[in-house]
Amino acid sequence: MTKKTTEKTDMVTSYKHKIVTFLKAYKKDIMPINELETKCRTKKGGKGGQADFAEAFSQLRTEGVITVRKGMKAALCSRLGMQTATVSRLSRTFGFAVTEDGTEYFIPGKCMLGAMPGDKVLISDIRSRTGEPEGQVEDILDFGSQMLTGRIEFEDGKPYLVPDSASRSHLIIVREESVAFHENDKAMAEIVYRGRRHAEHKVRITSVFGSSELASSCAQSVLAMHGAPTEFPEEVLREARKLSASGVQEYALNNREDLRSLPIFTIDGAESKDLDDAISVERTDTGYLLGVHIADVSHYVRGGSELDKEALRRGTSIYYADQVIPMLPKELSNGICSLNPDEDRLTLTAFCELDNDGELTGYRFCKSVIRSRVKGVYSEINAMLDGTATQETAEKYSCVSKEIPLINELADKLIAKRRRRRAPELETSESKLIIGEDGICCGVMPRTSGKAERIIEEFMLTANEAAARLAGEKEIPFVYRVHEAPPEEKTAMLCEMLRKANVEYPHFEEFKPAHATMILEGAKDTDMYQAVNMMVLRSMAKAKYSDEPLGHFGLALEDYAHFTSPIRRYPDLAIHRIITDILAGYDQKWLTKRYEGFAAKASELSSNAEARAVTIERECEDIYKAEYMKQHIGEVFTGRISGVADYGFYVELPDTVEGLVHIRTLPEGEYDYNEPVALTERFSGVSYTLGMEVSVLCSAVNVSEGTIDFVLDEED
Repeated sequence: MTKKTTEKTDMVTSYKHKIVTFLKAYKKDIMPINELETKCRTKKGGKGGQADFAEAFSQLRTEGVITVRKGMKAALCSRLGMQTATVSRLSRTFGFAVTEDGTEYFIPGKCMLGAMPGDKVLISDIRSRTGEPEGQVEDILDFGSQMLTGRIEFEDGKPYLVPDSASRSHLIIVREESVAFHENDKAMAEIVYRGRRHAEHKVRITSVFGSSELASSCAQSVLAMHGAPTEFPEEVLREARKLSASGVQEYALNNREDLRSLPIFTIDGAESKDLDDAISVERTDTGYLLGVHIADVSHYVRGGSELDKEALRRGTSIYYADQVIPMLPKELSNGICSLNPDEDRLTLTAFCELDNDGELTGYRFCKSVIRSRVKGVYSEINAMLDGTATQETAEKYSCVSKEIPLINELADKLIAKRRRRRAPELETSESKLIIGEDGICCGVMPRTSGKAERIIEEFMLTANEAAARLAGEKEIPFVYRVHEAPPEEKTAMLCEMLRKANVEYPHFEEFKPAHATMILEGAKDTDMYQAVNMMVLRSMAKAKYSDEPLGHFGLALEDYAHFTSPIRRYPDLAIHRIITDILAGYDQKWLTKRYEGFAAKASELSSNAEARAVTIERECEDIYKAEYMKQHIGEVFTGRISGVADYGFYVELPDTVEGLVHIRTLPEGEYDYNEPVALTERFSGVSYTLGMEVSVLCSAVNVSEGTIDFVLDEED
């Protein structure tokens, strides 16, 4: 920095201090700007002083310290009760902004001032109708993303963008600067002019994805809007191809335990191509020895390589419909790292010693080489367990026929152990989308799981727990999977909801996993179980990654980590890299120096990447479900009320499709909202309650927005 630049910075800083000082000392809340400038400037400053004042004033305004009122007057934001916030999300009629202390404000659409997600804004409080913080945007301090997606419509020959989630307004498209487009295209646009209302914004179309009536086109827009990388850079592909072409080198087997003689095998879905975990089990004098053998991705993806940088940027693989956006190129994920049967593969093994009650009594990790006996499939293993397997299936698994009853036996012990810990067994409805050859969703069904899925879940959980224990005992930096206890306000809200629903719940000073289990058990086999399950689920904190061992509430474990999926999750790859150096003999001091910053960075970036992936997968699923229901408009279905709001209630069908029954479609009356349990007509007493079974007709679908509208069946 030059002397001149330093002097300029010092002068601007001096003016910022003067501006704040004079505004604080001023008797009135607002002060004419010309008067403020006169007080701040000195004769010595000359024209340069005028420029420095203007720069200082601009910086303070962007920082949210001062604001400009009508008549060219300035004021301290704190004096006027204003504070800075960031617009977090928008719907068609309202938005939300989060302040620096984490408080979320509801902003009515008419009070948004045209602000968009990511904008830094100045807000003030307004009278709340719900008791929750409510505000209005006073000024936009800094623009966030200028990109948005939507559907193209023509009115009177003029093209408009109908945004997916920005406002109700149709935005004018500037044709001259846009790429070619057609009516009803799903498109991405850039805001080129900002108005004081959303309706005044003007956009140019930057890319077109195809028809907004096709879920595949709309899914592409979701990926683009969230910045999900769909192509690998050439230098990353080059590295992957080179590693794949080299195969498993003989030198790589040095200092590895040779486990190729063990009856090791994988169990996955029938369509799975990235097989990153295999298992082995044997009985011992004191119980069992469980081997969890995980693809040694860290051997191929070295820290600082182009592959590693790209994997960290992606953070996780993204799965939607019948598509996957992998964290690693297919040359690794489906090739050299995949534990394909009858092929030598490099692995990192966790050997877990368990007693006859399934308690973890010891463990050790080692670098290894395996040769999987068979590519197990969940449905086939389930058939082997329940005695319905065909002769062909039995022959396929003949090489591990002795191990299958043993893995079932051990899994039962581990399930019983989890129940002894009183870990809550929450139910979540996952969907399986059936995509036809034409790419259109032609079916939706609940994703079911059998005993084989539970076996793998319990075995992976055991290995993950062992990895976290290793880090704790070595006192080294690590990437933990954490799930904190629900915040006090959420547990208070849960108790209030249960009270309103007349559901008994235990009294507690500190909410523990056992309390959640007691609530669920109390509602079991009642009509309220689904509703109670949902209430408990919504009270939970979100799981994330952390370099601090904060425990896992949902599993009722003190320490937990993700170790078993390095092909598709970066935290697992990070852990493999750390464990590899532990096995190489590096001491605690060296490991701390090398991995302290890395663990913190990997945790933060992986948590953000996971949140992005979850949002993308949910939005894409909604779009495909809407495409499916478009084929069933006018049909009647029976479902259960899955959510209640002041504007109506949501109904979930047995196939997991969910739609909204808007309050305006209900029988005429005055409805009271008993948050979030029921919507009750004041005079008739008719109530629509969480968990209640109702008959609905599919009345409308919007594939582009992923929304489904139901109305109550008149014959119900």
